[in-house]
Amino acid sequence: MVYGICYCPLSKKQDLEDVKVADSKTLSENEREKLFAKVDAAKDFIGWALQVLSPNYISTSMQQRSKYNLNALSHDAAIGLVQSVLDNGVQLKEVYVDTVGPAEKYEEKLKQRFPGLEVTVRAKADSLFPIVSAASICAKVARDHAVNTWKFIEDLEELDKDYGSGYPNDPKTKEWLAKYLDPVFGYPQFVRFSWSTAQVILDNKAVPVRWDDDEDDGKSAAKENTPSVLSFFARKKDETKRQPHRFFHERKLETISDL
Repeated sequence: MVYGICYCPLSKKQDLEDVKVADSKTLSENEREKLFAKVDAAKDFIGWALQVLSPNYISTSMQQRSKYNLNALSHDAAIGLVQSVLDNGVQLKEVYVDTVGPAEKYEEKLKQRFPGLEVTVRAKADSLFPIVSAASICAKVARDHAVNTWKFIEDLEELDKDYGSGYPNDPKTKEWLAKYLDPVFGYPQFVRFSWSTAQVILDNKAVPVRWDDDEDDGKSAAKENTPSVLSFFARKKDETKRQPHRFFHERKLETISDL
């Protein structure tokens, strides 16, 4: 997943509109490439930056014990981009963000994180605000290039590289996922295991795996027979009587409870 940020002087809003950027999802790949070239050429008043999250990083984050969902990943990526622009000396005043999750909560979160900025979070912001449209184009072009030129780190010489766009509505992508599923190891790191499209195929066709230390498996014999650590420190109900020291035994001394 690729997240993008664009910024320009408030006095150049009209110049940005003249570039005629639009929501990247409404454009063809060729149209996005041409508009990205225009945005990149306008360095005198437009700046942009990206943050790329690899499929393996997203899967690892979402499937760790302490859950880190996709919304949190997206929010942190956006916050990181805004902070990086500020750290590079750009004097931001207004920030426009395409929402992930409830817009009001996301907007409040950003306002608390950046109290000196005027933050606006909206659904479909990339079709409402030209600066967000420009950012979406930069991110989408970068993603297309990453997908089209992906270098597999695994030894997969016979693997068909015609996997389509990588989106769930692409039948070529679904066909590729079904064809190249390894029943034990799943997919190469190019595929996000936490992606619901891949997860459905894994659940239906991959070999099921049972982990002995699964927290949900409370019926295993190992767990039933393994005592709790706390049990070693608990006072025993039928604790045997403690034998007195031989000093008392030799002198025939006994402990009394009443005087």
